[in-house]
Amino acid sequence: MAPLDKIKVLDLSRVLAGPWCTQCLADFGATVWKVEHPVRGDDTRAWGPPWHTATPGAAAESAYFLSANRGKQSLAIDFSKPEGQELVRALAARADIVVENFKVGGLAAYGLDWATLGALNPRLIYCSISAFGQDGVSAACPGYDAMIQGSAGLMSITGDPDGMPQKVGVAVTDLMTGMYAVSAILAALHERERSGLGQYIDLALFDTQLAALANQSLNYLVSGRAPGRLGTAHPSIVPYQAFATGDGHLMLAVGNDRQFADLCAVLGEPQLARDERFVTNSQRVAHRQEIVSRVSELLLQKSAREWLSVFTAKNIPCGPINSIAEAFAEPQTIHRKMRFDLPRPQGGSVPQVRNPALFSRTPITSPIPPPTLGEHTDDVLARELQLSASALAELRAKAAIR
Repeated sequence: MAPLDKIKVLDLSRVLAGPWCTQCLADFGATVWKVEHPVRGDDTRAWGPPWHTATPGAAAESAYFLSANRGKQSLAIDFSKPEGQELVRALAARADIVVENFKVGGLAAYGLDWATLGALNPRLIYCSISAFGQDGVSAACPGYDAMIQGSAGLMSITGDPDGMPQKVGVAVTDLMTGMYAVSAILAALHERERSGLGQYIDLALFDTQLAALANQSLNYLVSGRAPGRLGTAHPSIVPYQAFATGDGHLMLAVGNDRQFADLCAVLGEPQLARDERFVTNSQRVAHRQEIVSRVSELLLQKSAREWLSVFTAKNIPCGPINSIAEAFAEPQTIHRKMRFDLPRPQGGSVPQVRNPALFSRTPITSPIPPPTLGEHTDDVLARELQLSASALAELRAKAAIR
């Protein structure tokens, strides 16, 4: 039995932060009903290329959608129609959790807001994800991951010191918000065991990204100086960055003074570890330019493979700078079975990346591939709401479902 077996999630979210949250809940065993617009579905269904086709002649699916929607059941319901609203409210009455990321107040017009659904189901946990939160001067403003990376400070510390600010190569603010949503929902489920009551969770991308600045935000709050861009270097640890070698690059992450002494010995200059400028990490930070310059010169003498071999033998933290293709080819990736394939009922399969959590007693599984639009509409409505075939046909005729 999976950890969240028998927990039911009504997923009204689209794109990434909400779907990333609900995919994790599905991985943990929850039943997830993904409500989608009957015609266009989740926005990311159209976010390609690249496209994946499970079998020749099958409909192409965007890699983006496939990355965040396994384990879910797709219900194509148009809740702009009264009949569709009634269906969603009926499902909410049977659900444990609702996740949505509509604009602030947007679901109230359909009677699908927290005030309505919470009154209908007092045990409901309702999580709203928005750009700036449910209140404040920016609450009504729209927002996507990249602009939040900019406005919440992440881009100001990302990129080369003399170059333009850069966003991270994946939508890290959305992903972090999705994971904060998972943890908040699980905390609310735990609290419900004591109180018997659900509650409302207000989660903002902007707040999440500010919180996820972690040590960099405290660097500012403690010193009064805003950190800048350091490329691959660390603001508080030296040497801790990417270096060029004789034939490529590697990442060196020297985390303490002992490791630094070992590094100097391997580089053939043990006296550097005794130099008063470099004896402690704080001194190395103060003399960053001098030590980084010397380490850079020494690393050019051998290939990346040679350095990685000797550093690893001496337990000096280091690693290659892999492409994504090389990362998936790593023996550790293969050993940990991070890539797997989910068979489609219609034939063929979909490649996936597994949830990184491994449970000892209740292993998690992802038996349901990312759904086609409306794939489970009839099945879920018939099973959960006891709707007959004629009732479903009537709803379909009214374009309330697909």
